[in-house]
Amino acid sequence: MLLPKRSKFRKHHRGRMTGVETRGVNVHFGEYGLATMEPAWITSRQIEAARKAMTRSVKRSGQIWIRIFPDKVATKKAAETRMGSGKGNPEFWVATVKPGRIMFEMAGIGKTEAYEALRLASQKLPVKCKVIERHQGVAS
Repeated sequence: MLLPKRSKFRKHHRGRMTGVETRGVNVHFGEYGLATMEPAWITSRQIEAARKAMTRSVKRSGQIWIRIFPDKVATKKAAETRMGSGKGNPEFWVATVKPGRIMFEMAGIGKTEAYEALRLASQKLPVKCKVIERHQGVAS
């Protein structure tokens, strides 16, 4: 699973996921990309599950790029804990994505295989996704 080698702070603020993404919205490396349509936190486990689904679908042919990285820690309080007494302990790492962000890219395989692999990957993620091609915007 993906996680940073080190971080400056042990616990992060939750932040907001308002607005649309302005960076990372075009397919740069591959021919096909998987763009998110909703804001969400994507955990490192979900990223790994999507990557495995894509890799198995294309039988390890072609090339895959992961365009998001879980660099934010999410905390959780223990079960049946009373309110107060501070913030919970770090539990897992997340990547914050906004609508329009390209999460995965693929190249070196046919269009139908790429669409099927990216569709399988999108089923592992907690957001609605859209498969886009190079030189095709999210809105079209």
